[in-house]
Amino acid sequence: MKRIFVSLFAAASVLSAAASTDGEALSNSVPGSTTNNEDPNAGIMLISETEGEPVAISEKPAYLNLSTVFRYDFHATKYEGEKGYFTPNTGFRGDRLQVNMNGEIANGLTYSWRQNLNRLNLDGGFFNSTDWLYLNYEYKGWNFQGGKLIDAIGGYEYDRNPADLYCNSVFWNNIQPFNFGVSVGYRTSEADLFTLQMTESPEFSDKVRNLYCYSAMWTGNHGLWKTLWSANLFEYAPDKYISYISLGNHFDLGSFDLEVDFMNRAASHQTFLLKDCSVMSELGYRPCSNLRTFAKFTYDKNDSGTNADHSVLNGTDLKMAGLGVEYTAYKGDRSSVRFHAAVFHSWGKNANENDLMKNNTNFASLGLTWRMNMLNLK
Repeated sequence: MKRIFVSLFAAASVLSAAASTDGEALSNSVPGSTTNNEDPNAGIMLISETEGEPVAISEKPAYLNLSTVFRYDFHATKYEGEKGYFTPNTGFRGDRLQVNMNGEIANGLTYSWRQNLNRLNLDGGFFNSTDWLYLNYEYKGWNFQGGKLIDAIGGYEYDRNPADLYCNSVFWNNIQPFNFGVSVGYRTSEADLFTLQMTESPEFSDKVRNLYCYSAMWTGNHGLWKTLWSANLFEYAPDKYISYISLGNHFDLGSFDLEVDFMNRAASHQTFLLKDCSVMSELGYRPCSNLRTFAKFTYDKNDSGTNADHSVLNGTDLKMAGLGVEYTAYKGDRSSVRFHAAVFHSWGKNANENDLMKNNTNFASLGLTWRMNMLNLK
């Protein structure tokens, strides 16, 4: 255990040396960003409000902010060799129903809670459908969190709210990002936040719960360039580990925005670089404030020859590309409505036969997302 924490502190030091102390301040509402875990109290990642989402702004902190996110779609999926779109993944579906609560309990002490009402509690456990529920305390540049947290893994696809994603990498589809644990973060400047975290491993089970994940993360905001970089060590079986290096980069280029994520995964007895890795990228263009188009490409590969990676299985070599458009039809102080349409195609091999995207798969999504700020108590 001691060696693990020493390694993580060393990784954090390397990331710190790479970070400049100049740049714009980190913010809970970053213009032009669309991210996963839109949590205004989070100190782990560069959490921001999603495009099209109403944002309540007040000088006095609220004791309770209550909001909801609802999305429903029509999905059409066609697999190789099928004559039509008559598959279990074709038809209308309720995609997301989230309830978000956050606020300030006392000076410096805040809480945040996101509950997914569309996710089943298969074993009757309430927390299976809880994305996060934790307390956060900030003091002189430090922040401390405890509860159910977002695993501190770098990357902008990983960090987005699922309500703002339409088709994703193999890694994204198979990682469990929310687990119980603790974290400590420190701001070296207004533009840089460094975090160390220890959580349950996503591989824990009722039979073996004593598995853990150790993470070091750099969240940066340097003008045109924003970062979500991490080094992670996941225990996938007792005393067996797989490491991640995940480099998430976001570039604001006027009407364009570009996200490029690279993740390398490695376990013992395998080549460290490029045997087990993923690339996720998206280029967006916003011709006006309520319209955004995008092109997306992902590539997941695992040629490691080991079974250590349970997110991207050994033998996977799958590429995916797609195009989409988002149109915000209404955006008010308390509510917004956004329509979307997107098409994707994947090719190659996915060793996980249960995944949506496989060889020569066509997928289309048409739907709307409704966000509403329901309550603000001070």
